[in-house]
Amino acid sequence: MLHTLKTYFGYESFRPLQEEIIHHILEKKDALVLMPTGGGKSICYQLPALMMEGTTIVVSPLISLMKDQVGALRANGISAGALNSSNNETENASLRRECLQGKIKLLYISPEKLLSEMNFLLKDIRISLFAIDEAHCISQWGHDFRPEYTQMKVLHQEFPQIPIVALTATADKITREDIVKQLALRNPRTFISSFDRPNLSLSVKRGYQQKEKTKTILEFIAQHTNQSGIIYCMSRSKTESVAQMLQKHGIKAAVYHAGLSAAARDEAQDDFINDRVQVVCATIAFGMGIDKSNVRWVIHYNMPKSIENFYQEIGRAGRDGMESDTILFYSLSDIILLSKFANESNQQEMNLEKLHRMQQYAEADICRRRILLNYFGESSERDCGNCDVCKNPPERFDGTVIVQKALSGIARTEEKVGTRLLIDILKGFSNAEVVEKGYDQLKTFGVGRDIPARDWHDYLLQMLQLGYFEIAYNENGHLKITESGRKVLFGQEKAMLVVIKHEDILPKGRKKKEGKVPKAKIVQPSFYGTDNEALFEQLRLLRKKLADQQAVPAYIILSDKVLHLISTIRPTSIEAFGEINGIGEFKKEKYGKEFVGIIKAFIEKQSDLI
Repeated sequence: MLHTLKTYFGYESFRPLQEEIIHHILEKKDALVLMPTGGGKSICYQLPALMMEGTTIVVSPLISLMKDQVGALRANGISAGALNSSNNETENASLRRECLQGKIKLLYISPEKLLSEMNFLLKDIRISLFAIDEAHCISQWGHDFRPEYTQMKVLHQEFPQIPIVALTATADKITREDIVKQLALRNPRTFISSFDRPNLSLSVKRGYQQKEKTKTILEFIAQHTNQSGIIYCMSRSKTESVAQMLQKHGIKAAVYHAGLSAAARDEAQDDFINDRVQVVCATIAFGMGIDKSNVRWVIHYNMPKSIENFYQEIGRAGRDGMESDTILFYSLSDIILLSKFANESNQQEMNLEKLHRMQQYAEADICRRRILLNYFGESSERDCGNCDVCKNPPERFDGTVIVQKALSGIARTEEKVGTRLLIDILKGFSNAEVVEKGYDQLKTFGVGRDIPARDWHDYLLQMLQLGYFEIAYNENGHLKITESGRKVLFGQEKAMLVVIKHEDILPKGRKKKEGKVPKAKIVQPSFYGTDNEALFEQLRLLRKKLADQQAVPAYIILSDKVLHLISTIRPTSIEAFGEINGIGEFKKEKYGKEFVGIIKAFIEKQSDLI
C-alpha cells in the first residue's frame, strides 16, 4: 500500500484513517466515509482501485468534477476516464473499448449514465468497486437532492459481490443514516475523520452595510494579490453586482449562478480553474465541481442557511493544507430573509433549526472552530487561536441605556417597525416613510444620533441574540419586545453589550488613495519557513508554462504546497526531486529535469552574487 501511495501519489505516509479505510475496502466490505474537503477522501478509493483487479466505477454528480479528477489521475500516470454527455460519440466509444480491454482503472460516470449503462457496459466489464462521491446528494435530507441518486440501491441487487464505498465531506447523523438506507449498504462501517481544518482562519464581520462590505473586500483582496478566491452571495443579482464592482477596480472576476447558460457557467469555472480570473462571485450552485487546491480565501457576502453549507463552502479554500482565510459577513437582513425561506420550505422545522445553529455560530463570542467541531460531533479541549474570537476576545460594557433607547423606539411605534425603520427613527432621519407615519414626532426620534448606523445594526443583533426582542416574520419582520426586554426597558435589569471594534484591515501607516485599490505585498502563505520568494516565482512560471502546454490547470502539474517544498528544499538531482512529498514516479520522470534545471540556475546565480 505504501509503495503504491509513493509511486503514484508521491506521499510517504497516509493521513489519519486512510490506511484503515483502504484495508476495509480491500477486504470487499461496504463503507461510509466522512472526511472534510481536502482531507484526502479520493485516495481512499483511488488507491484500492490500483491494487484490485478490474475497474473501479466512480459515481460523481458533476461533469466538471469528473474532468478535474480524471486530469489529476492521468497527471499521476493512472489510466482513468469519464463517461458523460460532454464527450462525443467517438470519445465514448473509444473509452468503452478501453474498459472492455481492462485498460481503465477508474471510470467516472454520472448517476444518470450509470443507470443507462447498468445492463450494458457494466455487465461486460470486470468491476472491482463502486465509489459514490458527494454521497450527501443521495439523501433526501442532503444539500442537493437528486432523484437519480435514489435509484443507486439497485447496485447491490445487480452486482451483489461488489463492495460499495460512499464518500462525503459533510453529513449530520440523520443524513448518514439516510445514505446507508438509500444505498442499501450491507453492514457498512462508518469512518468519520476529524473535521478540523486548522489551516483555515475563521472571521465573522457583522452588521456591515454594502459600502462597508465593498471597502473590506477590496482591501482584503489587495492583501491577497494573485491569490484565487470565491465570494458566495445569496442571490444571482448580487453575484453580478459584486463582480462588476471588482472588475471596475481592476480585479479579474467571473460570475457563476444557476440562471446562466451551461456554456457561461463552464467558461467561468474554466477561467477560474486555469487562473485566468482571480475571483468567482457565485451562488451555492458553484463549488462542488471544484478540485482546485490553491483557493486561498473564501468570503461569504451573506450568511449561509446552515452550518453544513458554510463548512462545505469554506472547505474549498486551502485544500492543499496551506494557510487560507475565510470571512463571513452577517446582518439582521440575512436572518430575516433566510427565515422567510425556511418558513416557506417543505422541511420548515428542520431548516429553521439549521438556520438557528448557523446564527449561533455567527453571533458567538467563544472559539468559532469549537462550535463547528461540536456541530459535527467532535469536541476540542482548547481554543484554536486562528479565529477572530480567539485573536480578539470581546470586551463588555453596561449598554443598558443603548438597549432602552432601542426598545423604547419599538414600544412607541406599537411594535410595528422593522430594523431599518427603527434605525432611521433612532438616528433622526426625516425620510418619507418616517414623516408619513408620524414617527418624527416620537420622543425617541433622534435619541441615537451619536451612534453610527452601522453600530446600531450591531447592537440590534446583540439584543436579538440576548433575547430582548424577537422578529415576527409573519408580520413583515416587525420587532416585538420580549419579557427579558421589558425588564431592561423598565430598569429592572442591566444589559451588558460587547464593545464594537472597527478593525483596520490595511497595515498601519499605509494611507488609501482615493478611488484606487491599495497595493499590497504578495503574501505567500507557507508553513515551510524561509523559502525564497524569487525562486518560488520562477517555479510558478515554469508550472504555468507546462500547464498551458498540456491544457490543464496549474495545480494538476504540482500544488502550491509542493512548489513551496521544492523552493525550500531545492533539490539539485532528479532523484532528490522525486523524494519530495507529493511527487510520484510519473511526475519525477516527466518534470524533474526542467524543475531541477531552474533550481540549479538559481543557486548558481545566487552564488555569483556573493
